Amino acid sequence: MQNQPQIFRRINRKHILPGFHLTLGFTIFYLSVIVLVPLAALVLKTITPTADFPSFYHVVGHVVRIAMDLRSLDSYRLSFGLSFLAALFDGVFGFIAAWALIRYSFPGKKVVDALVDLPFAMPTSVAGLALTQVFSNNGGYIGQTLNEWFGWQIAYTAWGILIALIFIGFPFVVRTLQPVITDLVVEVEEAAACLGANRWQTFWRVIFPAISPALLTGVMLAFGRAVGEYGSIVFISSMIPYLTEITPQLIIITLEEFDYVGAAGLGLVMLLMSFFIVGSVNLVQYLTTRRGRTA
Repeated sequence: MQNQPQIFRRINRKHILPGFHLTLGFTIFYLSVIVLVPLAALVLKTITPTADFPSFYHVVGHVVRIAMDLRSLDSYRLSFGLSFLAALFDGVFGFIAAWALIRYSFPGKKVVDALVDLPFAMPTSVAGLALTQVFSNNGGYIGQTLNEWFGWQIAYTAWGILIALIFIGFPFVVRTLQPVITDLVVEVEEAAACLGANRWQTFWRVIFPAISPALLTGVMLAFGRAVGEYGSIVFISSMIPYLTEITPQLIIITLEEFDYVGAAGLGLVMLLMSFFIVGSVNLVQYLTTRRGRTA
């Protein structure tokens, strides 16, 4: 037993609470049925011959042609670019909101904290209608004022899509950061101040390293939510090709044209790009956490 490798000792270690095999089996079953099977079906749809595309090469050629079309490439740029910008905005303002809700007491704090979850509870179509009503040039409470004063048009442009993506992703950052900010010890910040650190140095060297993994996770969740968003954007976007047409909208249009193989190909491209981005962020988060442990 002394010569047994440590990894085997961990596996053979008895747990106080039983049920490991049951919970592991349920987890694998859940991932297989809910996640892996639909993803596998999406991949198979892009390589399975049909009546319109009788061979494997015809199917793959059609998928590549649809995925690399200029209209599709522009929709990728708009979808991932605006989602990335929205996630960055959510990261900055989500941190400010989470910090204010945890560290300060003010009248109406519980109401503000409850309003953070509003995008979770509100149907996306309702959110899209509300944002369109607020930011439209004709009768919009904010949009009409911005158009009259500065000549800006928000609704039915890329700016409107960006605002909708910021709206739906904001709660992910706030709720991810709140438990971490709660666990921060105020005395550490006071000690840094006593040692001569100014507020910026205290934030950058004491607070930010502690919250950076949670902040990166919240931004990643907001980004993933924004990439697949459709309901709130379909109303505030005019769906003009090459201007305001995101990839989920293009997938719906392709489905309405009964091109199921092309729609599956667009979905597969978004899936692969999302996997690449998520993997990159997780790698950065792992390296950051590892560096913090070894420091």
